[in-house]
Amino acid sequence: MQGTTNENREASIASKFINNTNKNVFLTGKAGTGKTTFLKYIIKHTYKNTVIAAPTGIAAINAGGVTLHSLFQLPFGAFIPDRNANANFTENSKINTPTTLFKQLQLNSTKRKLIQELELLIIDEVSMLRADLLDAMDTVLRSVRRKNAIPFGGVQVLFIGDMLQLPPVVKMTNGII
Repeated sequence: MQGTTNENREASIASKFINNTNKNVFLTGKAGTGKTTFLKYIIKHTYKNTVIAAPTGIAAINAGGVTLHSLFQLPFGAFIPDRNANANFTENSKINTPTTLFKQLQLNSTKRKLIQELELLIIDEVSMLRADLLDAMDTVLRSVRRKNAIPFGGVQVLFIGDMLQLPPVVKMTNGII
């Protein structure tokens, strides 16, 4: 990424912004615009404790990371961030709430420490991320890091994706997503 082209200068500015602030960043662009190159550059040039994750296994492998479900031990099914919501369990669908999420959450000490020390979370292929999974991830981060008043428990998030590419897979069952 060294050179004098506009793209390199823009990437350098974006990298400095990520490394010197705690602000969340959304990086988007069409296929072939250098999103993956930038992701690799950030990993090489950041001092922050960083984890790369993605919504699907293939996307996680391609980015050199893990799935969001694995990282945050998210159960399959929809998530409603209301603690007072009734969890509806049926044969075809499962609705999770913060209560059911925490009942199933069994982080070992290594993973708990990783999440507590996390400074930068890079989510690749964010166009495939359902909004409720983002809410579930936020709920886990706030709880494990004991920073309930701060979005994502104070972790900086770099969202990378092409919003004109793959949308989230949403399955409608009995009128429930």
